[in-house]
Amino acid sequence: MTIASSPSNIDSKVVCGTIAAIRGSVVDVHFPEQLPNLHDILRDDRSTAIEVETYLTPHVIRGLALTPTTGLARGDRLTSTGTSLQVPVGDRLLGRMFNVFGQTIDGKAPIEGGDWRSIHANPQVSQERAIATELFRTGIKVIDLLAPLERGGKAGLFGGAGVGKTVLITEMIHNVVRRLEGVSIFCGIGERSREAEELYREMQEAGVLANTVMMFGQMNESPGARFRVGHAALTMAEYFRDDAHRDVLLMIDNIFRFIQAGSEVSGLMGRLPSRVGYQPTLATELAELEERIFSTPSHSITSVQAVYVPADDLTDPAAAHIFSHLSTSIVLSRKRVSEGLYPAVDPLQSGSKLLTPLVVGDRHYRIAQAVRKTLATYEELKDIIAMLGLEELARHERQVVYRARRLERFLTQPFFTTEQFTGLPGRLVELEDVLDGCERILNDEFSDRSETILYMIGTIDEAPAAQD
Repeated sequence: MTIASSPSNIDSKVVCGTIAAIRGSVVDVHFPEQLPNLHDILRDDRSTAIEVETYLTPHVIRGLALTPTTGLARGDRLTSTGTSLQVPVGDRLLGRMFNVFGQTIDGKAPIEGGDWRSIHANPQVSQERAIATELFRTGIKVIDLLAPLERGGKAGLFGGAGVGKTVLITEMIHNVVRRLEGVSIFCGIGERSREAEELYREMQEAGVLANTVMMFGQMNESPGARFRVGHAALTMAEYFRDDAHRDVLLMIDNIFRFIQAGSEVSGLMGRLPSRVGYQPTLATELAELEERIFSTPSHSITSVQAVYVPADDLTDPAAAHIFSHLSTSIVLSRKRVSEGLYPAVDPLQSGSKLLTPLVVGDRHYRIAQAVRKTLATYEELKDIIAMLGLEELARHERQVVYRARRLERFLTQPFFTTEQFTGLPGRLVELEDVLDGCERILNDEFSDRSETILYMIGTIDEAPAAQD
């Protein structure tokens, strides 16, 4: 990891060259004497920033513009800064919003001087990583029950457009940040500027902004900036984990946009595409980012990543490669959205490697398996019910259907971040209350009650009040 007190204090070569060709965001630069290092930033007398990507000849490099190339022309002079892209680190970042260059975009005073670090860093060796397994509670019933998160692990929220990925991430921030003694970092990759502004205001109103850092590379920015913003956020997260010795919660929305930006960069650089048009280096580029997220023996970076799934196809190469890095996979279902079951988590496709008796305990494992089995049986019976009707099922099958429908409604939950839209006060539910509620439903305790009393409540004890 490159560390310096400030970008100007780095002892490295500063060389000058002239632009030989410009094709969109790709710029070829000729250097008559020596070449700059890979990943060095080239600048002109304006605000243009170009990152050195590869060497074409002993005197020509190919660079990627991180800013718009409007106004650049052949023959223009560029100077190497002698450093790679850097961002500030330290407690001074808390409560602030940044772009990929480490510049503040919240309208407040800029961050200058102090400690700045290169965004390019290699993951630590495996001996320095912690191997202990610990649950990370979110207060969201269906996740804590069927797809528990790992402290220091990586969780993915998979879903197509409009199924609630950003809402779920925002709710996790609301539930977790208040009781988290560490730092939260939100990294927006290629998402809408409206969402960034709304999230900033929500976190300010919730009183959690003071322990949060926000980093954005929005969808209107160049592919180079969107491709590097994830590494910039991880550089800040690594400082808080390794130097400040604090636990970090890293939210990424949306990791698919990182892959998409890499695909755009690959095409601009002239590389032949691979499967479904993705870049041939997809697996390597994703691993370089994901392998920097882990726990040390003292502190951890826990990551929750929204993953856009093109056309709701979980076999898409981008989704398949992301799956391989995760300890928890939470799949959001458009079908459950249409049924009004929020959060729209698919309980049968979602899962976690932590859901074993040795980690979560026998009671949690037993109840989770019973819930999943009940819901799976109901899914198998739906075709028969649609054709012949519920009355044609055997008595024990009807009981399974009734339990499954009650479980589905109990696992819905009103969110704090959607109170203004639903009119329902948000609920944060502890795991013991979730287990107690599911166990009582599985034991047919509510078989004589309408299933609607279990819809959009917190703990099971709220059901009688909801009935009244």
